[in-house]
Amino acid sequence: MAKNLPVFTLKHFLVRSSVIAGCGSQEEAHVSKKKHLSISLPSLDTTTSTGIEAEAEVEDGGERIINLDQHIVTGLQLTFDISFCHIIVNLFFHMAYFVDFSPTKPSVYSNLERSPRCMLVLSTRHNGGDPTMYEKYWQQVGDKTTIVIPGWQSLSYFSDVSNLCWFLEPEFAKEVIRLHKVVGNAITENRHIVVGTGSTQLFQAALYALSAQDASEPISVVSAAPYYSSYPSITDCLKSGLFKWAGDAQRFDKDGPYIELVTSPNNPDGFVRQSVVNRSGGILVHDLAYYWPQYTSISFPADHDLMLFTVSKSTGHAGMRIGWALVKDTEVAKKMTKFIELNTIGVSKDSQLRAAKVLKVVSDSCEPSSSEIECFFAFNHQQMDMRWKQLRVAVKESGLFSVPDFPPQFCTFLGRAFEPQPAFAWLKCEEDINDCEGFLRDKKILTRSGKHFGFSPKYVRISILDRDEIFNLFIHRLSKIIS
Repeated sequence: MAKNLPVFTLKHFLVRSSVIAGCGSQEEAHVSKKKHLSISLPSLDTTTSTGIEAEAEVEDGGERIINLDQHIVTGLQLTFDISFCHIIVNLFFHMAYFVDFSPTKPSVYSNLERSPRCMLVLSTRHNGGDPTMYEKYWQQVGDKTTIVIPGWQSLSYFSDVSNLCWFLEPEFAKEVIRLHKVVGNAITENRHIVVGTGSTQLFQAALYALSAQDASEPISVVSAAPYYSSYPSITDCLKSGLFKWAGDAQRFDKDGPYIELVTSPNNPDGFVRQSVVNRSGGILVHDLAYYWPQYTSISFPADHDLMLFTVSKSTGHAGMRIGWALVKDTEVAKKMTKFIELNTIGVSKDSQLRAAKVLKVVSDSCEPSSSEIECFFAFNHQQMDMRWKQLRVAVKESGLFSVPDFPPQFCTFLGRAFEPQPAFAWLKCEEDINDCEGFLRDKKILTRSGKHFGFSPKYVRISILDRDEIFNLFIHRLSKIIS
């Protein structure tokens, strides 16, 4: 690791970083003076003693752009002293490379050839799968989802004091009900809507609400493997005395009450799920984040006691941090609301209002009378269909991998049968490859091992929801790994 770090003093400095999968599209520094700017960086590669030099190569409107591209970075810290503040940029990637994925470039493969060892990340740090594939649709929609929130609006903690969930924005609740009616994927009648900061907070709220406050021991929380890899850590992160992770539901044989998490379609393997524990005292929580027609057939409206949804996977707006629960039992809904009150004193009104606008545009686009924009679900169903076809061709060409086969089912929303096309690929390494994650890492593809999902390390989970440039590069690389 280099000890002498470069320090720059500039009056006007702007850093734009678009780091993609351990590779960056650009690191740009805009300087207000027309002068050649050269940065000499000490070598960070232990195998070489030569320095790395990045020079200002492009002039843009009187400004110089420092383009850091195609260089090995194992641990780089740039400190910029900017008159009244410091910007610290820490990049810690193991053998990562900067590659220009600018949309103005003719082909991502030219970048592949220029930096063939660039690390491609297909598993995000937060383990959610960044749904940037949806950018294409929302860019076409333009300003239809734009909202203006005056400075005087949303000052109060309260949204609707007459509602059990008092921080639920009425407009958001209305659009949630409408969207489920348009798609036909969930029953909303005689249900309470509880809004949360993403479905993760709602999951925690559900555990709190469903646990007995006076129990002699924590209630067991289980899910059938392969299960969502964050379930164990979210359940046990606070070491609560109310609930405790108990592992694979298929192996659970303990007497007494339990909470079973049913994710359907399942993350990571994409299969439709039912509860598997056949014992008395069980309480079910249905995570239906992926029960939308771009991923799977809508066979019937889900009708469960507690159902979780999120805008992250329904519309692609992960950064909005909004989810909702449809809850049948009033007392459970009250306790979930209480948890969120204690945890965050409600949920951002601004995010709810923006989410309401997005959901409205989605519903509008899918109404029979709509002609201005293509139906959101039809458009993204086509995107997913194309990606899964590409993936299956690449897997076949390689001969070293396999992905699940799914039986086609009739979709009441799209009016036809099709095979599920999950948000994640549950990829298996065949032959004698026992560590699929490590094998693909050697091929410069970062994934998430099956062991994190309570399953075999011969499997990995790969996101299908990245931008076209990243997905196409992944398909290209995977098809070149020949048995």
